[in-house]
Amino acid sequence: MERIGFVGLGTMGAAMAANLIRAGYPLHVWNRTPEKARPLVEMGASPAPTLRDLASAVDIVVLCVSDTPDVEALLFGPDGIAQGTRPGMLVIDCSTISPSATRQFAQRLRELGLAFVDAPVSGGSEGASRGTLTIMVGGEAEDVERAHAVLEVLGQAIEHMGPVGSGQATKAVNQVILCGAYLGVAEGLLLAIKAGLDPEAVVASLSGGAAQSWILTNRSGRIIEDRYPLGFKMALHRKDLAIALDLAREVGVSLPVAGLTAELENGLIAAGHGDDDMSALARSIRHLSGI
Repeated sequence: MERIGFVGLGTMGAAMAANLIRAGYPLHVWNRTPEKARPLVEMGASPAPTLRDLASAVDIVVLCVSDTPDVEALLFGPDGIAQGTRPGMLVIDCSTISPSATRQFAQRLRELGLAFVDAPVSGGSEGASRGTLTIMVGGEAEDVERAHAVLEVLGQAIEHMGPVGSGQATKAVNQVILCGAYLGVAEGLLLAIKAGLDPEAVVASLSGGAAQSWILTNRSGRIIEDRYPLGFKMALHRKDLAIALDLAREVGVSLPVAGLTAELENGLIAAGHGDDDMSALARSIRHLSGI
């Protein structure tokens, strides 16, 4: 069994790392805030004092951090992962970052004799805890095959989308589709409330028809109650949406719904709601509707 290093122990990463420990993998962990590693150390993980130390102790490194500059710093910084690696190590990046930057990072690692797979995930904190994430994978076939045993612990739907960067491009598509799905559910339920309907009865009625969706099932209660406990931070979706909008400009696609969502999220983040779950998009519809 290969030794795994896990970097990035936020809401998603900590749950994913815990599942690797439960699966029996020898796990080394590192996080910018060391105390976040304590629960995993108590489960049996080994804390690494530096990224260089972590990289020198493992066969595969899994990254799960917030943004493109974070990944670059962790990989290539003065005491980064690339400083402690040896040829043959595999890097699996489960972050959501720029597809073009991903290709550049992979090339730089190849020059050092290292393999790279981009494997962004979808499914929120629930999917991370349950090991049921959807994982969109980009990379060379042999590298993806090697990564598969690790990814199977983290998710259920694992699809190889093509060469390096393809996983990130697919995640960008995912984040665009979420815009319409969240806005559609929010608008529909708030229309039901304004029309004097029982919104919970509306959800029950629609859940067997064409309007059924993961968001209707799992986020309608939050929208009805106007409470948005964390599942996936709105600020992180806005970051991901910027990546998707950049990709759209590169390839020449118009994304009007994504553009509207970006503006609504800008306003909500400015008002202090960036750490709310993404379903807090409904706050904007409530405000515009006088609810």
